[in-house]
Formats: sequence, C-alpha cells, structure tokens
Amino acid sequence: MDEARMSIGGERPPVDPDHAIAVYSPLTGEQIAVVSDASTEQIAAAVGAAQTAFDDVWRRTSGLERARLMHRFADLLDEHADEIGALESRDNGKLVRETTSQAHFAARNYRFFAGLADKLQGRTVPMDSWDSFDYTTREPVGVAALITAWNSPMQLLANKLAPALAAGCTVVVKPSELAPLSTVRIVDLLAQAGFPDGVLNVVTGGADAGSALVTDPRLGRISFTGSVPVGQQIARQAADNLTPVTLELGGKSANIIFSDADLDRAVVGAVAGIFAAGGQTCIAGSRLLVHESIADEVEARLAERARAIVLGDPSKSATHMGPVASIGQRDRILSMIEGAKRDGARLVTGGGTPSESRGYFVEPTVFADVPLDSQLAREEVFGPVLAVIRFGPEQEAIDIANSTDFGLAAGIWTQDLSRAHRVARELVCGTVWVNTYRQSAAQAPFGGVKKSGYGRERGVEAVEEYLRTKNVLIDLSDEVRDPFQIRT
Repeated sequence: MDEARMSIGGERPPVDPDHAIAVYSPLTGEQIAVVSDASTEQIAAAVGAAQTAFDDVWRRTSGLERARLMHRFADLLDEHADEIGALESRDNGKLVRETTSQAHFAARNYRFFAGLADKLQGRTVPMDSWDSFDYTTREPVGVAALITAWNSPMQLLANKLAPALAAGCTVVVKPSELAPLSTVRIVDLLAQAGFPDGVLNVVTGGADAGSALVTDPRLGRISFTGSVPVGQQIARQAADNLTPVTLELGGKSANIIFSDADLDRAVVGAVAGIFAAGGQTCIAGSRLLVHESIADEVEARLAERARAIVLGDPSKSATHMGPVASIGQRDRILSMIEGAKRDGARLVTGGGTPSESRGYFVEPTVFADVPLDSQLAREEVFGPVLAVIRFGPEQEAIDIANSTDFGLAAGIWTQDLSRAHRVARELVCGTVWVNTYRQSAAQAPFGGVKKSGYGRERGVEAVEEYLRTKNVLIDLSDEVRDPFQIRT
C-alpha cells in the first residue's frame, strides 16, 4: 500500500495516520494507498509557498525559461507515460491504453502552452493628446488554485497547469481524494524538470481541505472541474474575496444523427461518445437524438455493439470498458437506471452489473423512448447509460438539444454541409463536433455555457484565464498642470 505524499514548497510531509484518506481500487475494491486529509494550516502553508515562489522567483522568470522547463517536463511525461497511465488506471478504473494516451496528450498540451509563454504581449494605445503615451502589459494573476476531478486527473491538470505556468503563475493543486495518485507522481517529474520549489504545490483531502483552499484571500484565480453543486459552492465562497473562478462542470450533451448520416460512422461515434471511459466524462454524448426514419436501425446497431463490449481489467488489451471509479458512483448510476425504468423509458440492453464481478462494474446500458421530462433525459448520469430520443424536423432536434440546463458539447452527424453549419450555429453549447465525437486538441478552446460553467481551457483563450491587464499612462510634457483640470 502506497503512501502518496503532498508537496508543499518542495517538502513532502508524511501522511498522518490520524488524518488520512484511503484510496481504493475500482477493480477489486481493495485499499491501494493512503493520502493526507490536509489541515487548514497545511493548506495555508501551500498557498504561502506558492506566493513566496511567485514573488521571489517565478514572476521574474522569463517566458523563454518557463517554456524551456515546460518542454523538459513534457519530455519526461512522454518518457513516463506508461508508468503514469498504469497508475491512473489503477486509481480510477479507466483503460490503460486510454490513460497512457492521455499522458501523451497532456505532454502535447504543455508543449503548446510553452510556445505561448514568451508571446504574452501588451499593446500601445493611441491617445487623444499628443503629449500622452499609453501602453498595456499582461501580467500573471499570481497564485492559482487548481482543483481537478477523479475521472481524468492527469488530463484535467494539464488543461489548467499548462496555461497557468505559461502565464507565469504559481499553483496549488488539489486532486480528488478518490483518484490522487497520478497527480502526486507528476510532482516528481516537475521537480526533475527543474521547476523551482513552490511553483507547484499539491495538497490532498476532502471537502474541508477544498474549502480552506478556495477561501484563501491570496489566490488570484480558482479553476475547478467537477459537479455543478460543488462548482456553485466554490463560486459563492470565492465571491467573498472577489477571486475570479473558472468552472468546467457537467454536461448532458446531445449527439444528433440526421437521416442522411453515414450510419457506420455515426453508430461508432455514438458508442464512443457514451461508452468510452465508461461514460465518466463531462462531454459524454449521453443523449442520442436520432431521426425517426432511421431510429429502429440505429437502436438495433447500438444494442448489438453494446452487448459486445467486454468488461474487465482495464490493464488488459482485450478489455473494452473498465469499472466505474467508486462504489458510490456505481450505486448512483444503478439508481438512475431504476429511475429511468419507472419514468417509462424502454430498456434496450444492459441495466445491471456483471454477476461474476467484484469490482465497480456497470453494464453498457441503452434506453429508448426516453421521456423528455424524465431524469435520464435531463440530468447527468456520468456513467455508461445512453438515452435514445427520436425527432422529426430539424428544428425539433435543435429544440431538444437545447432543452437542458447544460451547454457543454454536442455532435452532429450529417452529409449535408449547409445543415452542419446551420445546426451548429443554433446549438447552445461550447463545443460542436461534426461527423466525429469526443475529439480534443491542445490548440482548440474548451468550455461550456449555462450550468456547464464558464471560462475556457486549452487553446490560446486558456492563458487569458491566468493573466490580467495593467495600463500605464505617461505624461510626456513638462508643463505644470491645473490640479482641478480633467484631462482627456
């Protein structure tokens, strides 16, 4: 059993057994590690270490040097991708081939933002008066608190840490207590890459630790990925100190298959959109909107593919889907499946757990004829459960897609170019995929609207979350001015 230690200003305090949190394997249910449940004093020390590193070192480190360190870290992440991917899979149950791939994608993120680190330019501002000169600078906000979820800790951290480092911020990271191990390991690689002590600090713990972190008045930015209720609570707590917040929250994304779609591609996209990562992703295409003329065929194909999915050990190449991340998550998913049945949805396949398994497994599940006002059609399951909903006219699909409180992502499957652009324009969400789903790029901005949150991660837009503008106005004249004259 591993003792995964926090990192505060370069120090790695041992886990206090009286204030520890157990980490469990989703595959076996056995305890695999312990982490600290950080005290208020430890949280304050981590923010203090980040503030000291920012004031004394990091804010004076050139963009070129920050980029060099980030490239070195990306190289190390690539070199250790198999190790860290296996560690994260052990921690949260995702397929090793996916977590390893995410390690390489995270490295790509660090390289992309390293390329921006020495290009954070201000501008000169034309003035009305000839004897005035005005310019702006872009400066880091200081210490950023980065709080990540358990479903993809390594990738979620890269979405936040890479632009924060490029902008010149120091950080305090708090991973989910359910899956903290890959984040704790990444600290070692950052130190090996040569980052100064205190630039990255990692604290572990539950809700109390998180609350102590987000209420610290020294923070210049909070970035959170997780559930809507916790995001709302963080926004309320941050408001007391007027700390700006970036929120990447839930989704109930619509994956829309029109009658002219290439069904071979669309069905594969629908399966990948909901069953990849066991449906435990905010961008899951959990609502499949299918034109009524092809719905029977699509449902039959989905059922066939869902029944063929192999559940098992996520480290095995034959496995298609591993366990969900925790027993609590499994029980919540099963509860929502039972609720869907009560609401009148028709179970096409799945709906239970494999009888021979001792891990936290849920069968790939497909429901059809899902009522639009039902819980399954409106609330995030965060598991391998698909709601198939039929539509007729194009506008009906748009109206259904926009009918939830969420607005994170959507998919469109059509061979009509005009329809693709027309529907994409009408969908109220942050990302629209056309003839693909769940595809990401370091240079493409990501984020939501409505209850899916605000702010953007990845892309050049992400750096803006960690910068603020300073304006400098210089009077070039040598005149003594009337102190009561307003100058324009």
